[in-house]
Amino acid sequence: MALRRRLSTLFLVAAALVGVQLAGVGVAQAAVRVLYYDTSQAQEFVSVARQGASNWNSRVTNVRLEPVPAGRTPNIRVYADNGWPRAYTQSLGNGYWIMGRQAVNQGYYQPRISTHEFGHLLGLPDRRTGLCSDLMSGSSAPVSCTNAFPNAREAAEVNNRFGSLTSVPTREFVWQPAA
Repeated sequence: MALRRRLSTLFLVAAALVGVQLAGVGVAQAAVRVLYYDTSQAQEFVSVARQGASNWNSRVTNVRLEPVPAGRTPNIRVYADNGWPRAYTQSLGNGYWIMGRQAVNQGYYQPRISTHEFGHLLGLPDRRTGLCSDLMSGSSAPVSCTNAFPNAREAAEVNNRFGSLTSVPTREFVWQPAA
């Protein structure tokens, strides 16, 4: 009986010490979620798509965009066609986007387009602010805009979504010419 009591006391003391130690560590960080993208059908825009992924990776911490390894199904597929750039989300971090040559031919900055379209797959909507500093302003910013990075608010929103794994409804986003 005394041995059982001593073991119970030792267990409670050990649990209390671990609890104190864990409380001192602070709030646990969410694990980084890796999303795999496939550029095998992005035609001449493979390097531009990779740059868009790299731009997001340099600004967010809760999600990472990586090229799909052999034998793995991608979360995101990248295509190219002659229309306007557009994205189709199936859920947060899943879907595809298309690098449309129409925007490229009109002079929009290719890395901005690719980073913007990845932004939709990361849960961000179009925000037609017209500001070059807002990546998600898309084509409402001037054609001369070469900012290809999310601003602090956009990066924080993506980090929050992937920190809590907020769901995003199925949507279609189309890059529209400025009115």
